[in-house]
Amino acid sequence: MARAMLGGGTDGVTDRLIGNGPEAWIAFDEEVRRLLRLRGAGPVERLEARLCHPDGRIRASALAAWRNPPLQLVLIRCADRVPQVRERARRVLGRLLANYPARTRDRARRVLGLPVADDLAYALTALTPLVLRLGGREHGGWAREQLEAALSGRYSLLAAWWRPGQPATTWSWNSLTGEQRGGMLDRLCGSADRPTRRFAARVALAVGRYGVRDMARRAAVEHDPATARMWTDAALAALAADGPDDGAVDALLGSRLPAVRAAGVTALRRAGRVAEADRYLTDPAGSVRACARWLLRQDGGDPHAHYRALLTDPERVSRYAVTGYCEVAEPADRALLRGLLAHPAGPVRAASLAGLRRTGAVLEDGVLLPLLDDSSPSVAREAALHLLPVAWRLDADALAARTGPKRRPHTRRAAFRLLRGRGGSPELRASVALLTDPDPGTRRWAQERVAGWNWLATLNEGAEARAELGELLARAAEQLGAHDLRLCHSPLGLAGRNPPA
Repeated sequence: MARAMLGGGTDGVTDRLIGNGPEAWIAFDEEVRRLLRLRGAGPVERLEARLCHPDGRIRASALAAWRNPPLQLVLIRCADRVPQVRERARRVLGRLLANYPARTRDRARRVLGLPVADDLAYALTALTPLVLRLGGREHGGWAREQLEAALSGRYSLLAAWWRPGQPATTWSWNSLTGEQRGGMLDRLCGSADRPTRRFAARVALAVGRYGVRDMARRAAVEHDPATARMWTDAALAALAADGPDDGAVDALLGSRLPAVRAAGVTALRRAGRVAEADRYLTDPAGSVRACARWLLRQDGGDPHAHYRALLTDPERVSRYAVTGYCEVAEPADRALLRGLLAHPAGPVRAASLAGLRRTGAVLEDGVLLPLLDDSSPSVAREAALHLLPVAWRLDADALAARTGPKRRPHTRRAAFRLLRGRGGSPELRASVALLTDPDPGTRRWAQERVAGWNWLATLNEGAEARAELGELLARAAEQLGAHDLRLCHSPLGLAGRNPPA
């Protein structure tokens, strides 16, 4: 776009940048400057290019010559490294915004992509993401400070900058009204841009824009953990100050973020709803389960007994019930967990295996090896993790048989993990065999192992390993090539060529 404009294009560049976000305007500014540096000295006709010119004098003259420049480019110049350009851009921005409803409404609405409503608040809302991106520059904090001051209702310096010497309060006619500030904060808090939502949440909380239920709802629907934390902390503080509110607590409990749900569980005590704690003992998030156990203990309950009742009831046992039980389990509970290894649900079996490993239980190889063939990938993975510390004593041929193409992908991966734990020729043999595995993840894993293999070390394993090494080396080189096997200067005799197919 920048190259076409410098080449004499006539299309409005600002129209083509509409809706592309702040990064597009910043990238345009940088690209025009880069191209003009490469092109060298010469006249520049387009005002957009002059406003991004490497020469500060040309940028300043463009600001003076252009009656209604795009607000985004003027805003970028407000953070310019040249003081004269900076100051002029700030005066121009103040003039444009001061006269926005009367003089620049039609153009700004088109350039900013605004809806039918065309007041100053909508213009500032559209500019906010760019303001925040520029805030990280050395001179980029000015616009952010003015925006925050305007949203807070303290004052608006934007209009005062184009008439220096007069206090900002004299231009209150250009300040945002309370209704405009509220609508603007609502739109910014619902922005798709994460930095914008963080900024808006901080300002809204500082001015007390929302009540406890609104803050809890915003915490519940927020996907950014940092922003959600601000809303959550504010909601909890309001609950502590003003008393319980079931609507706010329910909103927190319905969040997708574990930290927000955990805060909601903690708030149940102040709301007098401790009896609901057992409902969250099986939450997918460990932090929520921990808060539920704390809440239950505060009421004199026993989390261990609740979990045990869940596990002994076939209708209520679940993956996270087992996980929560393992978090409070004692050595005497291992028998119950072992019994769940035969449960029909794969997630329950996997959670039981994980719990036994966490409690330090030692299971027999005869129990674990069949679980490598389990229909659930999570069960096979947990069984492999159990066996990994003792992989050296396992039958390499039996493990290699499980890496065959007729086995399930997760069984092949689990067996290969154990062969890697053994190391030596069995691992190399399996790695070469899996170079053509149909599963992309297993194939990539094998390729990485073969590519980094120390072939010379295999020569020291004995006559049997040496006899097989040539065949394995040829098969590996056929799949990966001698260069990828790092054999170009190897004393194995394959320098600079691949073995014949």
